[in-house]
Parts: sequence; structure tokens; C-alpha cells
Amino acid sequence: MRFSQLSLILAAGSTVVPYVSAWGAVGHEVVATVAQMHLHPSVMPILCDILNYKGDCHLAPVATWADKVRGLPQYRWTAPLHYIGATDDYPSRTCAFPGEKGWEGRRNINVLSAIRNTTSVLEDYMDLRKAGLTTESDDDAAQVALKFLIHFVGDMHMPLHLTGRDKGGNGIKVSFDSRVTNLHSLWDGLLIAKRLRTIPSNYTRPLSLPAVENHLRGTIYDPYIRRVIWEGIMGKYEDEIDSWLACPAQPTVQLLQAHWEQWLSWTFGSRIGSWIVGSRLTSGGLNTDDETLCPYHWATPIHALNCQIVFPKALDEPPYGHVSFSGIDDHACNSSDKPLEVHWTSKPRKNPYLELDTPEYAGAIENGWIVEKLMSQGGIRLAAILNWLFADVENSTISNRTFITL
Repeated sequence: MRFSQLSLILAAGSTVVPYVSAWGAVGHEVVATVAQMHLHPSVMPILCDILNYKGDCHLAPVATWADKVRGLPQYRWTAPLHYIGATDDYPSRTCAFPGEKGWEGRRNINVLSAIRNTTSVLEDYMDLRKAGLTTESDDDAAQVALKFLIHFVGDMHMPLHLTGRDKGGNGIKVSFDSRVTNLHSLWDGLLIAKRLRTIPSNYTRPLSLPAVENHLRGTIYDPYIRRVIWEGIMGKYEDEIDSWLACPAQPTVQLLQAHWEQWLSWTFGSRIGSWIVGSRLTSGGLNTDDETLCPYHWATPIHALNCQIVFPKALDEPPYGHVSFSGIDDHACNSSDKPLEVHWTSKPRKNPYLELDTPEYAGAIENGWIVEKLMSQGGIRLAAILNWLFADVENSTISNRTFITL
């Protein structure tokens, strides 16, 4: 198979880091690593400078920062920025995004608006930086915005961050491998953890692709990333990737060769056609989307998964409907490996909750590569945003590109 249309750009070297596990950790770090593999060569040095890295520079270690600081007094206000929910939304009974009653919570305090806002902060910062007008305060603000952006793009690709039902599933108890957990934790980490336990042994060895291996860090989930890249992005998703970056066109805007198209051609080759670029914002009343960046448009089919598979109908039917709801008041995700350790080391026991480690549920998710596709989309879209913000396209030449031929 020839895969010359996908550009995997060489960047930082490898190092070894401790094992961590959860969508709050592994999922976010996979998204960040996939993104790093798809950056324009001029971008990573700028990101490393903003992040004030000393030594080997990787995006993955900062991908969970936003979860780790959300409990600190100065960052408690950011908690609602990790998710969004619609008032009429109650999967699997109803799927609304947003529906007639609109969004829950304060206007524009949600994960989709956060992606738009952090992108705007970084765009303004780069204008100042290019003019040589940045201050230490500007640098600090850019670092925080970049860390949040990396994390929020990952959050957007976890379906339970797009519904307010039972605090994104945190309040719904379920059984997985005869062990009690909740629906959010299942998607946060247990589905990925189970996948890690069944990775084919050939992925424990490096691929003959330096543009992949140079971005891995010696983690326990490196084989998982190799598989996602080889079988997913360079395999079954090859013909879908262009559509992952598409935003709805506005009929009143003329076609033109834009900066957006230029960095797309760097990432995926010249087969990307002209893109429509405009200023009119859309997106379910949130004003987050234009024809360049469209988090609401990207999130809509991810939210639909909540009704399609995430929330089984049996949860609301006897005998589970009256025992599964714990009334938790936190819409949080997990950035620690401890809950997973507790889950897998505890003894399986008979419990009254709906078992989801079944062929119909966990098997369908695994066979459909649903989680892997979500993380791949997150990585590709994050790379797209970072390339658009930071790539020095004008001063680049074709020799800076690295194409993979298989």
C-alpha cells in the first residue's frame, strides 16, 4: 500500500516515562502523540518554546495538565470547560445537541467554546510574537492556553463529555468483568485498558517508520499507538481523514486559496482541494464554528454515539433502572491510574448492575474500533489546529516534508 498522501513529520527523540492509564491519561496522551506526528516541521520548536521545555520535548506529558489543576483554587472555574450538555439530552431516550431548550449551564462556558477561545488566545499571541511585542505575562498566558487546548480537543472526542446526563455517566453504576464501575470510568479508561491487554505481540516491536517511532516515549501504551497508526490512520481511516477536517461551507463566501489550505497540503499532500474560508459563525448558537475551525460540527457525530452505543437502553429498564443511579454531582474524568488498578486487582463479584463486558457492548466497541477512531480524529484535528496557528508555511520548502511509503 502506498500512503504518500499522509505526511508524518520527524520531530523530537524518544525518552522513557512512567506508566499512566486512563482517557484522562492514556487517551489524552495518545491524542497528543498522534497530533505531534502530524505537525509541520516549523511547529514543534514553537510549541516547545511556549511550553518552556528543557530537554526532550513532547506534547503528551502536558495533555493531562488541565485535569490535574482543575481542583486547585485558581483553576476551579475551569471545571465546566471540560464538557457540554444540552437540556433536552437524555440518551438513549432522547438525543439533543442542543434541542429546543438549548444548552445547560452558563453561555460559552463549555468545552466547545473553550476550544474556540484558547485558539483565539494563541492566534493573538502569535501576532504579538511575530511583531516582537510579547511580554512575560503574554508568554505565561500562551502556555496555559496551549495546555488547555491540547486537553480540550481530547475531551471533545470522548462522547460522555458531550452530554450532561448523570454528569456524563459518572452517576451511572455498571458492571465490567463482574466488577462495579461507572459508565464514565468505563469509557475513560477501562475500555482502553482492556485493549492494551490484548495488543498483538508484533506491535511491541518498533515499526520501521522513524517518523512514528521518534515520537514514542517508551510507555506501556506505545504498542497501542503503533497499532492505531498502522491499522487505523494508515489503514482503515485513510480515505476518511480529509472529511474529519471539513467544516460546513457558507453559501455567501467565495472559494479561495487560504492559509488553512496551505497547511493542509503540508499535512496530507496536494490532493486537498480549495477550502472555503469565511467569518460567519454557526454552531448550535454557540458561535464556535467558522469554515476553518468547527468544534460543534466535529462534535455532533461524536455526541450521537451516546444514543447509538454508549448508553444502552437496558440501563433505563427493569431490573437496572432503579439501582444504577448514584446521584454523583461531579462531571469529572480521571487522570490517575489508581482507579484502574483497583478495578483490575479487585475480585469479580456478582452485583446488581448491568454487565457491559459483553460481545454486544464492549465487543461491538472493540470490533468497530470506536475508541481508536475517536482518538485518531482527536489527534488529526489537534494537529490541524496547531499547524494553522503556528506553521511557518511561507518560509518552508517541499524538502521539509516526509512521506511514508509502505
